[in-house]
Amino acid sequence: MNAFVAPIALPNPAHPAQARTYRYDAVDREFLQERIAEFSDQIARRLRGELTEDEFKPLRLMNGLYLQLHAYMYRIAIPYGILNATQLRQLAMIARRWDRGYGHFTTRQNIQFNWTRLEDVPDIMRALADVDMHAIQTSGNCIRNTTTDEYAGADPEEAADPRIYAEIIRQWSTLHPEFTWLPRKFKIAITGAPQDRVAMQVHDVGLVVKRDAAGAIGFEIWAGGGLGRTPVLATKLRDWVPEAELLAYLEAVLRVYNALGNRDNIYKARIKILVRDMGDAFRERVEREFARLPQRAYRLDPEVVAEIAAHFAPPPFARLADNPPAYAAALAGNAEFAAWAKQSVRAHRQPGYASVTISLKPIGGIPGDASAEQMEAVARLAERHSFGEIRVSHVQNLVLPHVRQEDLPAVWQGLREAGLATPNIGLVSDIIACPGMDYCALATARSIPVAQMISERFADLDRQHDIGECFINISGCINACGHHHVGHIGILGVDKRGAESYQITLGGSATNDAALGELVGPGFPYDKVTDAVETILRTYLAERAAGERFVDTYRRIGLGPFKEALYASA
Repeated sequence: MNAFVAPIALPNPAHPAQARTYRYDAVDREFLQERIAEFSDQIARRLRGELTEDEFKPLRLMNGLYLQLHAYMYRIAIPYGILNATQLRQLAMIARRWDRGYGHFTTRQNIQFNWTRLEDVPDIMRALADVDMHAIQTSGNCIRNTTTDEYAGADPEEAADPRIYAEIIRQWSTLHPEFTWLPRKFKIAITGAPQDRVAMQVHDVGLVVKRDAAGAIGFEIWAGGGLGRTPVLATKLRDWVPEAELLAYLEAVLRVYNALGNRDNIYKARIKILVRDMGDAFRERVEREFARLPQRAYRLDPEVVAEIAAHFAPPPFARLADNPPAYAAALAGNAEFAAWAKQSVRAHRQPGYASVTISLKPIGGIPGDASAEQMEAVARLAERHSFGEIRVSHVQNLVLPHVRQEDLPAVWQGLREAGLATPNIGLVSDIIACPGMDYCALATARSIPVAQMISERFADLDRQHDIGECFINISGCINACGHHHVGHIGILGVDKRGAESYQITLGGSATNDAALGELVGPGFPYDKVTDAVETILRTYLAERAAGERFVDTYRRIGLGPFKEALYASA
């Protein structure tokens, strides 16, 4: 195993219901205490005026601390989107004690606190460390949090559990001495399922866990995807990299990028520009670097994989049958519960169980936000009904991965009481949105109010179901934190001569049929965006064939009818 991989921790017997994920050992915890002491001293020097903001900036960014419009924003790492109930409860405490009572879950499966006072950060770090959490490498030009499928380990179709390899990548990449100061930030996504739920093709590196005919595990590897100012879909580098060679191949990709990436122009610094400009030469350079690496030193030994995999072993499932009478009776007797189950309940690989997606997109709410009370409610439900485990999805929702089907009515009731039972997963009000100009210093327009107006316009659930699957993504600037390029309907807010203008793209996708949306034409003012979305969806409903989703109709008829309807009176 490569020397950069940390020691393996054993599950914590004090939390048996939460022992099915990786847990820190004494070495991990000692490192966190050292980092807390180091960064606390840097904060104290900044508060005393001994460090200027320019001197402090690279130090705070490597520790997940941003300076936003109104306050510092603290981004907390949630490795591959997995939390246990104790951790979520601690995040609720932090929100209540040191923020304004809520947190914001992001498209990197992390959580942000938007109103952090600099003098409180050392206390927050200590509170995080108490539950084996931190904010290291959630910012800066380094390898960020590796994201994965929110249904990992529960999906009946996955080839292998991607969390195992996400944890291996986390250990390999944390404080990697060569990759701490890359030309630009670097994001990895990994899936083990045939259906891409991680937006793999818009990441710097995307990995698909596969099995060959003999059952051996390997990886399909993509590189050079990304959104922002120059959106690019990833290029496939390899159909197959054996499990033992995964770290060596990733090391080769990162070395080529680190050596050749543009450090003179921030807008050309991402790996997507390098891959696009080099073409096949990039793949050839990676292969040469891979061939010259000492394979023995980078080999991912089966014993190491097995030891990490043990932390992700299935929880102690009961032997149950699918569709128990209590669940069937609730579906038949309660239309509101049935509507929620249709959108929020997903099939599980274990008979008698299901995965529950919790919408953080209430009508008129802020996408991705959860109050301290809501986080505590989800933690209680996880302890009672999901082996103490919670997932964060890259579309800013939460998941209880392992729920008995007979418990689904009780889970629904608990979510209702917490204001978390909106049955809109995959519908037009399940919107991805960045914080926009309400918080972000880089934003040029508001995102949150636009999302709220759209969800309120389409609040009627019967109407949403009639429209069917349709993903709306909103960004408040060209950096595309709301992934607008890959929304079925993408909305980008820009500053146009001092006023907010919203450009609309259609036909994007972040799944297996990944595509970048096509710009329909001139932007719309803030107070006309919701009307524009209404026009687009009315056009779709008039043009769709039987069984067609919005994106299917768009691909069949093209941009023309939508553009004509949007600008008919111009």
